[in-house]
Amino acid sequence: MREVMYDQSSLLICSILFISMALCIEMGDRIGRSKQGLVNESSKAQVNTIQNSLLGLLALLLGFTFSLSLQRFDSRSNLVVDEANTISTTYLRTQLLPPAVRKHINPLLIDYLNIRVQVSSISLVDNEKRKVLSTKATQIHNLLWLQVKQAAEQGKNYINTRLFIESLNLLIDIFSKRSAELNRHVPELVLFILYGTFLMTGSIVGYASGVTGNRVPFVTYIMVAMIVLLVFIIIDLDRPKRGIIKVNQNSLIELQASMPEMN
Repeated sequence: MREVMYDQSSLLICSILFISMALCIEMGDRIGRSKQGLVNESSKAQVNTIQNSLLGLLALLLGFTFSLSLQRFDSRSNLVVDEANTISTTYLRTQLLPPAVRKHINPLLIDYLNIRVQVSSISLVDNEKRKVLSTKATQIHNLLWLQVKQAAEQGKNYINTRLFIESLNLLIDIFSKRSAELNRHVPELVLFILYGTFLMTGSIVGYASGVTGNRVPFVTYIMVAMIVLLVFIIIDLDRPKRGIIKVNQNSLIELQASMPEMN
């Protein structure tokens, strides 16, 4: 099922959030003022208790969501390094193969690395380009297996061939892991729950100020701005191919520059 928020601009989402919270605070303040003469001190204390509880719940949800996004980001970063190391090891182990096989495998691995670097620069919303490059990578997997299968069937130096097969297996596994990890993000339901909590909290904060006859203090809007900033960071961490915070691809890029000289 296509998600609503994931394809939207982070700035648009955060702008809507800030405006929505500000409106809820103002609406809550006006409702509180209209009820000011009807609410006794006991009820006001109860409102403050509810306000504090909602702020605590909001902090808990934000902390949980931020932690989830950061874990996803770290996992994606580690997989880039793992993939670069695996491609490098696989390339070096081609030296263990017969020259007749090695001359076919080396160009395939270089082409594969170029594709992986190219994929790293394409946005997740550009599904067509990603699909084309993913298909090419899978085709190279099949060609590599065909070559190593021929080497294994020759029955020469089985141990060396087995070492290469282990590296190739790991290379394909990491390809699948990276593809899966790129499509994993904070569930949209969690974001909607956060949004609802933001609006309820804003309404209660405004109501608590209005019912006491005080204007909403300026620091409340500073708090809202900081909440929105944290939400922006959460969304940015959760979108690995766009935004300000991006997964570092230097491991693959550096390998791309050095690999032709390694063999």
